[in-house]
Amino acid sequence: MSISDSISTIHGVGPKTEKLLQKLGVYTIEDMLLAFPRDYKKIPGISSINQIQGEREYVFRVQIVGTPVIKRTKNLQLVIARASDQTGVIEAVWYHMPYLKNQLLQKRECILYGKTVYKNGSYQMEQPEILGIDQYHGMCDGLQPVYNLTKGITNKQYTKYLKEALESLWKERDFLPLSIRIKHGFMDRNEAIRAVHFPENMESLTTARQRLVFDELFLFLLKMQRFKEHNSRIPNHFPLPQDNYGAELLQKLPFPLTKAQKRALSEMEQDLEGPDTMQRLLQGDVGSGKTILAYLLMVRMAKSGRQSAIMAPTEVLAKQHFDTFFGWNEQFGLEIPLILLTGSLTAKQKKVAYQKILDCPDAMIIGTHALIQEKVVYQNLALVVTDEQHRFGVRQRETFSGKGMEQPHVLVMSATPIPRTLAIILYGDLDISVVDELPAKRLPIKSCVVGINQRKTSWNFIRKEIAQGHQAYVICPLVEESEDENTELEDVITYTQKLKKYFPDFSIAYLHGKMKPAEKNDIMERFAANEIQILVSTTVIEVGINVPNATVMMIENAERFGLAQLHQLRGRVGRGDAQSYCIMINGSDSDRAKERLEILNQSNDGFEIAGKDLKLRGPGDFFGIRQSGMMEFAIADIYQDADVLKLAFDEVKDYETRCLDDPAQVDELLETQLERELERQEKRINL
Repeated sequence: MSISDSISTIHGVGPKTEKLLQKLGVYTIEDMLLAFPRDYKKIPGISSINQIQGEREYVFRVQIVGTPVIKRTKNLQLVIARASDQTGVIEAVWYHMPYLKNQLLQKRECILYGKTVYKNGSYQMEQPEILGIDQYHGMCDGLQPVYNLTKGITNKQYTKYLKEALESLWKERDFLPLSIRIKHGFMDRNEAIRAVHFPENMESLTTARQRLVFDELFLFLLKMQRFKEHNSRIPNHFPLPQDNYGAELLQKLPFPLTKAQKRALSEMEQDLEGPDTMQRLLQGDVGSGKTILAYLLMVRMAKSGRQSAIMAPTEVLAKQHFDTFFGWNEQFGLEIPLILLTGSLTAKQKKVAYQKILDCPDAMIIGTHALIQEKVVYQNLALVVTDEQHRFGVRQRETFSGKGMEQPHVLVMSATPIPRTLAIILYGDLDISVVDELPAKRLPIKSCVVGINQRKTSWNFIRKEIAQGHQAYVICPLVEESEDENTELEDVITYTQKLKKYFPDFSIAYLHGKMKPAEKNDIMERFAANEIQILVSTTVIEVGINVPNATVMMIENAERFGLAQLHQLRGRVGRGDAQSYCIMINGSDSDRAKERLEILNQSNDGFEIAGKDLKLRGPGDFFGIRQSGMMEFAIADIYQDADVLKLAFDEVKDYETRCLDDPAQVDELLETQLERELERQEKRINL
């Protein structure tokens, strides 16, 4: 077995399971090995049955009492067994597993590991794991991995497949130069992959994770460094005339720009008028007004007879930009051709868009990654804007900027509040402009952190807001119910059903990244038109969606998200004139979780929040609080791993210097790994 083999080569993975794994982005053995656990569990110590205190995980050492029975009720087939220790008796129930009856008869003494549930006046265990005594003691020393899965695959199943996949690693050579490994005391990569899936203890997990984080950041920065060398000091083939047209546009605006917006606009205009091609990052907090600045630059390009294009990460956001730009063009009396190009357009609609791009040398083109497809031929592309760049791969950005006959100007916009020291490393190929001021009319969002016991109170607050004509978002960390019976995480589909029962008089819908683009567009258009009052979603809505009438953002399992991401989610409300609110439901008893979430109560400044988040992170914080989607890393987190990021940055500079001094020093194994990592990154983005 090789890491490039299909997952169908794993014993037990048939066509149905293969499709389920592909939903998770797992196509090959390597994909499975690099789909790291989202969390870890330590198996509890043995308790007595009379020590049960509520519904939680327990381990009991028991004797099976009597003969297990099989019951059939409606569509369910149950195996029911009575188990006892010296302190009491508990009933254990398994669903659709009739073969367990014989297994239980053969294992008179065993370990039951699972969650207790209170039903019909007593506690029982549902679907507990049945372990041998030696097997249990073997598990006590290690941490048990928990994976992001889809319905139809259990954590136990996935773990079994993974153990077989790990056997392929013996053929793989470590791509990281030996000098770097020795210098920093890094463990072997193959051992690190094994240890991050099945760590013996916290120390081995931390060591393994550090190696894999370094690899990911090193490869990313290596590509960024080459991108920078390729694009540094390219002559400006599309200089803007130094006229008064920009000032005239500003006078037509129905609202004044903030000082920060004016400063950033001036920096960008100087680039466009100067001798070199612009390569700039426009970094601004949620709602700081970056889109209007991109629009003003695109209008100036159109006025000078040149094309410009803005690429959004989702179809919903691309359509929103198109509608916004159309409205501004009408408001300013501008007759500039606007072209929308997204993947969900029909073949006929795409053909029309392609032709317009060829026919209109001054067009403003708005779309998704469809803008970089081979069929798209630009006539006079002078400026490319990527919105929320962390959703795009380096190679996609490179392809987009290479679409013109000559190198176009590049503007990257991001609402991700990255501290400047880290931004300089991550966007080392770009100059940076920061919009660190919100428009004066914006009311600060009122935030609160509450426990799960306040959920119904929060729902009643949402009811009051909807009664006043407003709308609400509810965010859940999972798309669908987890096969892991012990998880306490809320999922979009189940939560929507709960809300429909609680609010039978409201229109409620859900949104998540696995839906087809046409479905997502339809839901968002109906939400924007107030045909839907409550939208239950994953973090897919964090990226730029603008519904001014939405005044409540409720986030379930808020402790599972990074603070920067929570701040971006909060920024989806507060976009209209009404007071807006963010309710964060904390599902953890941890003091650290409370301390982190309290930061959002104290500040509405994304950059201040990011800085505090950076200081608060500790070595045990990589359970569930990664900045999901941030730079599309599989395991690294730029906040938690800031020190490793700086380390990788220094090593990339040193490696590239050696390669320039002596081309023979280029490590072919490392170069091959770099290409493979870029391909995987693109696959993750396309998912």
